[in-house]
Amino acid sequence: MIKRMDNVLIVVDDLAAAIAFFVELGMELEGQTTVEGASVDRLVGLDGVRADIAVVRTPDGHGRVELTRFHTPKAISAEPTHAPANTLGIRRIMFAVDDIEDVVARLRTHGAELVGELVQYEDSYRLCNVRGPEGIIIALAEQLS
Repeated sequence: MIKRMDNVLIVVDDLAAAIAFFVELGMELEGQTTVEGASVDRLVGLDGVRADIAVVRTPDGHGRVELTRFHTPKAISAEPTHAPANTLGIRRIMFAVDDIEDVVARLRTHGAELVGELVQYEDSYRLCNVRGPEGIIIALAEQLS
């Protein structure tokens, strides 16, 4: 049995931009470090790993996103930067927010753009998908009363 989900990893080229995007979303920078060495190589199954890692967490302290920039070996792209919603693999991470329009406006200052439209689902939620740096897609959900 698992105890919890600790984090989701996103590999990026521009670590500073990714951190700024998630901090603007409302996450808190938990820490940053550089990792390398034989144990890291064995863990990830690559040789000569040197990577910068930043961990951001949700305000409640339970959800984390690990952002990693590989110096060596260089990161590779497995799909187009703007892959459509039906592309295999992890497509997005969803966050609950209080004011969806405010969050979208703040993320736009970091180059984010809507994927599709902001929609209302029945009388329950206002929802949207936003594409940020590195093509990262996050979903936002504002619960309606």
